[in-house]
Amino acid sequence: MKPGSSVTVRPAKHLHGALRLPGDKSISHRYAMLAAIAEGKSRFENYSTGADCASTLACLGSLGVHWERTNNGANVIEIEGRGPALAAPTSALDCGNSGSTMRMLSGILAGQEFTSDLCGDESLSRRPMARIMKPLEQMGARITAAPEERPPLHIAGGNLRAIRYKMPVASAQVKSCLLFAGLFAKGETEVEEPLRTRDHGEVALRAFGADLKRSANSTCIVGGQRLHAIEARIPGDLSSAAFFFCAASLFPGSELVIDSLLMNPTRARLLDILIGLGVRISITQLEEQNGELVGTVRVEGAQLKSTEIAGADSAALIDEIPVLAAIAPFTEEGIRIRDAGELRVKESDRIQSIVTNLRAMGARVDEHDDGLTVPGGQKLHGAEINSAGDHRIAMAFAIAALRAEGETHIRGAEAAVISFPSFFETLESLVQR
Repeated sequence: MKPGSSVTVRPAKHLHGALRLPGDKSISHRYAMLAAIAEGKSRFENYSTGADCASTLACLGSLGVHWERTNNGANVIEIEGRGPALAAPTSALDCGNSGSTMRMLSGILAGQEFTSDLCGDESLSRRPMARIMKPLEQMGARITAAPEERPPLHIAGGNLRAIRYKMPVASAQVKSCLLFAGLFAKGETEVEEPLRTRDHGEVALRAFGADLKRSANSTCIVGGQRLHAIEARIPGDLSSAAFFFCAASLFPGSELVIDSLLMNPTRARLLDILIGLGVRISITQLEEQNGELVGTVRVEGAQLKSTEIAGADSAALIDEIPVLAAIAPFTEEGIRIRDAGELRVKESDRIQSIVTNLRAMGARVDEHDDGLTVPGGQKLHGAEINSAGDHRIAMAFAIAALRAEGETHIRGAEAAVISFPSFFETLESLVQR
């Protein structure tokens, strides 16, 4: 899609079908970065098709890492590892819209004996980076940024020392950044998180041969470890699946099957929430692949009840909250979301974007500093939706539009390319009218 593209979504009666999704974004980022500093050639099937993960590959290429995409229809990426020493870039590393790329790659760059600059698009340039800058500076890296600790970043790395760091805010990206930096530090680096977040960084490090220790909410890694190349099939993206699960849940009688889907326990809280709402879900063919659980999920629509998302659930569901909020008006008693202030500093202020667009569709909604409350039993009408350049907002309101009265026009629909370029086509293939 071209910038400024608009997609029209019409009401649906049911969703039926089966699909397999592109590889999980979170795992794709981490596998690519670790493969770059491993020894040997890594091979990944079903690497994410999103623009964010492409930004990670482009940055690695600028750091002297040879990678190539094969053309056998399986979206295979092969990455030739350089070991711990990357090549100094000759220009700024463009992270595009990807905060994941900038935050996690900074941990690796902090351990390199050269300077590097990281920049991004207009949206990424508004996102705060203090959460990684402070601990990386404590480890010995020298980092400068634009005012208010925003991109672009300038990192002078090398000669890192281990630290024990207690994260003030739960963030899987910050945790992965510091564990990656810990590979290059002298001594044992310990990262303690206030709430348990997704553990793809830890699982990936182990898959590449690193030794980690975990107790309660703390993870420790000893510097100087060497990684080895792996071959893996990346499971389907659970955050992308959330949109289709929520779409099917809106229509009693709908049935959707997604196979080869990520079932990591730190990500699967979404399924518990949907079951609590009354959605019928079954999981089969569960197996472990490179430390990650993978399975087939069947979802059947139902009359939706109500729920509250707060505390640890908000941290676990931070990517899925937009679509859960978008279907909240169609539940019996609504959905209340708190402790989700992290949504304010994503690709857009997602709390504000959700509230504005729900109100445009005729919904009643109360906005809080750290969340929102959406009463149930509401009817929505089609409207002009502003994605604010945010892929999860564009996709979330495509789902709400399926049960609205009349057509909904989503402006800035091209934002979906960030995580799921074929989202709208895939959704349309499942809809029955």
